[in-house]
Amino acid sequence: MIEIEVVYASVERQVLRACVVQEGTSVRAALMASGIADAFPELDLATCPVGIFGKVVADPERQMVQAADRLEIYRPLLADPKEIRRLRAAKAAQARQSEQ
Repeated sequence: MIEIEVVYASVERQVLRACVVQEGTSVRAALMASGIADAFPELDLATCPVGIFGKVVADPERQMVQAADRLEIYRPLLADPKEIRRLRAAKAAQARQSEQ
């Protein structure tokens, strides 16, 4: 048996759970076993993006957890960061032009 942590932050609150799973448990199975879905019923643990210590896990079904891993459940982005930066830059350029 190995110890891991599972973390998730919704808009309203954050939860960090310590869990004990068997060696050879996949990332997805560890998430399901953590009980985090009880605290956040809106989470679809079968499809949500996850990472380990900030690195996205490409295949959570095949990736096995290691002792002391911190599994992070990611929320979907509401807006594309590149698009937000582009809009902000365009607005700043427009403000500079109107000042002249």
